[in-house]
Amino acid sequence: MQVKKWCVRALPLAIVAVSTLLTGCKPNGGSTGSAFPREQTLYLAGSQWGDPNSFNPLAEPWMPAWPVLDRFNLMYEPLVSYNAMTGKVEPCLGTMVSQDNDSIVVDLNPAAKWSDGKPVTGKDVKFVYDLGRKYKDAATAFAIPFLASVNVASVDNKGVKTERISFVVDKKGRNNPLAILDIIQAVRIVPSHVFEALIAANKDDLSAVKKLKMDSLPVVSGPYTLKTYSNEKIILERRDDYWGNAAMHEGKLPVPKFIIHPIFKDNNAFAVGLQKGDLDASQTFIPRINAKFKDGVGTWLEKAPYYLPGSIHMLILNTTKHPMDDKAFRRAMAAAINYNDISELAVSSYSSKLNPGLIMPNALEGKYYDSAEAVKHSVAPGIESAKKILAEAGYKAVRKPDGTLDYTTDKAGTKLPTLFIKSPAGWNDWEAMVKIAVKGLREAGMDVREGFVDGSLYWPAKPSGGFDILMEKPTPNITPSLPWSRFDAIMSSRDFAPVGGGSSMQQNYGRYNDPKSKEFNPKVDSLLKAIPLTTDPAALKKAYTELNNIFLDDQPAIPLVYLPDQFYQFSTKVWTNWPTEKNPYGPPQLPWVSAGINTLWKLQLAK
Repeated sequence: MQVKKWCVRALPLAIVAVSTLLTGCKPNGGSTGSAFPREQTLYLAGSQWGDPNSFNPLAEPWMPAWPVLDRFNLMYEPLVSYNAMTGKVEPCLGTMVSQDNDSIVVDLNPAAKWSDGKPVTGKDVKFVYDLGRKYKDAATAFAIPFLASVNVASVDNKGVKTERISFVVDKKGRNNPLAILDIIQAVRIVPSHVFEALIAANKDDLSAVKKLKMDSLPVVSGPYTLKTYSNEKIILERRDDYWGNAAMHEGKLPVPKFIIHPIFKDNNAFAVGLQKGDLDASQTFIPRINAKFKDGVGTWLEKAPYYLPGSIHMLILNTTKHPMDDKAFRRAMAAAINYNDISELAVSSYSSKLNPGLIMPNALEGKYYDSAEAVKHSVAPGIESAKKILAEAGYKAVRKPDGTLDYTTDKAGTKLPTLFIKSPAGWNDWEAMVKIAVKGLREAGMDVREGFVDGSLYWPAKPSGGFDILMEKPTPNITPSLPWSRFDAIMSSRDFAPVGGGSSMQQNYGRYNDPKSKEFNPKVDSLLKAIPLTTDPAALKKAYTELNNIFLDDQPAIPLVYLPDQFYQFSTKVWTNWPTEKNPYGPPQLPWVSAGINTLWKLQLAK
């Protein structure tokens, strides 16, 4: 299962300079008397790249502007949050009281209230999930195959009456309690009394309601609300009557009164803003971040790789196209790429050493990794190793008089078409990774080229299979289901749809392990079904090892580099006490994401 997420990294419609966005403010805590005094304002950026056009939490998952989209807790909150450092599910609107293979149970916090004073209730929770059951185009429709029902009951919790929400696993459906853990921290709860009236006023037409901007006096449960916005910035104001201040933060208010998200042109603007102290934190790729430490910029780690690994960027191979339907060719590709160059040159040494397979070497996933088995099943790295694999499989490189590659032939002597790596144009870090990969592939004798395209061509190609090779970051968020969800995103043949005829897939974009092919391996899907129901640690490691071995044997995708869940970087010129390895009170996430939001109550003004 992969919670659908669409990237908001496209080039903005409005291009603005850092100095323009921050007019009226001086760095280092100074104030020019603007409406947003610097000592009360936190400048955060990296999640809004174009004009804000909607703040509607029921709109398509990729549609709302920051901070309504994705896992952002500032305005609309989930029942619980996931801490990417500890692996624990932490309270938000509710507290998880039990989990097993039959259900996930959450108690609502009886103190939770909407900004209009009405309580957050089980009706609100059921409403947002029932939308997914009633409307196929609802944002929560993805959750329904996992849920037999969402039940609400009144209980007495140590003398306090509260509502208990039971998320019942659909045994006849997906039968996946692990995915439900992802769902309850991904879905933001909305006020049913507001949206029921809107749906009724629009004659039960959810699509009409989804088009509403919801940008005027929104009813929210979170600690901040929308104050104003433009094509230059989005401004939030603290809600001093936020219910969570008393219930979860000992009566304290979040430290910043205002949070402003400026809308920048490109990554260079983020680097300049951080160095000047005009920007307090960002989550964008900035090359050679350590060179900016002298300017008060910081990261989670003081030394390389500076960030904790949280995601795997990789090449997805379209296994329906020749020669990528041949696993020998795919394994030769994996051998030919210089991963050290990608880490050092493309991403400024922000990656730890790449292990073979799909399991991250971090505290949350590392316990499932068997390095000895991975070595047995992975290819020997290097150009000569790749050439040997190609030669044994009958592939030949035809070169020009100057020694450069002209084209490649297969074992039948047929000239192979040039393969293109489809990747969004303008994403500098991704472009650098692709260029280094292409260099190694061509040196080994494989006719592969860069294919940088506009986002309008990139995004539709993913589910349709309209690519040869796809630069991609599956499962971009750290969630409770990892590493299972990463394997599922790459290898699952559930809901398999062939390329063409308008069909699409929301996972396994490379169409690996076609159930109708003679190479179909049913063990892959059986392992993917078994892992979410396996509770014994030894059995779980064994299952992950077997799945990782199959991945390495068949190589349906090529992991390139480990990068963080977010490029968490901050400036200490105005605000200090950011979470770091030496001060790990929170995860390395900007203070609007999941458990990272707790940073807002811990920040301190620089002296």
